[in-house]
Amino acid sequence: MLLELPDLPYAYDALSPYMSAETLELHHDKHHLAYVTNGNALIEANGVAGNSIEDVMVDSFNEGAGGPLFNNVAQHWNHLKFWDWMRPDGGGSIPSSLEKLIVRDFGSTAEFEAAFINAGVTQFGSGWCWLVVDKSGKLAVCNTPNAVNPIATGAGSPLLGCDVWEHSYYVDYRNRRPEYLEAFIKHLVNWERVADDLSTILK
Repeated sequence: MLLELPDLPYAYDALSPYMSAETLELHHDKHHLAYVTNGNALIEANGVAGNSIEDVMVDSFNEGAGGPLFNNVAQHWNHLKFWDWMRPDGGGSIPSSLEKLIVRDFGSTAEFEAAFINAGVTQFGSGWCWLVVDKSGKLAVCNTPNAVNPIATGAGSPLLGCDVWEHSYYVDYRNRRPEYLEAFIKHLVNWERVADDLSTILK
């Protein structure tokens, strides 16, 4: 397995005004490409080109110690999902199968949104906030630092993640991370994709 940078599933300006073309060009063409380039060099150097990306992440996480191989491969995986978890004219209504579980486990969609935004706001420094299916089969929200994701930590199967590294929002929102997170959850999320991922996980 070597890493490949995919094309975005939409035009650079398709998420405007909530995420600008400038942000997507920098984030995808510079930051994500760097994870691919550096990750492939480290994959080759460590002799793990025959392993799956998930196996490389888990094996190189090293109980939280991480390191360059983990950081680049995990960030590639995170971003592959991140691009697909957004769409033009996103947000809005949530498919009923997913909405029922959100209400079951959070009380309401509003309470889920508040918990997700809070997880992103309270992640100190760079990192991610997540909606996961945990080991008990319930939906839960968590956050992780830097490149870390719930697959590496064993916290659950990710259904949705939002990048709270500054390069994801600083062009558009400067230091207003809460505003970025609210825009993400209300206007950018591809809920149909999240529901499809849930169906796959629960099979």
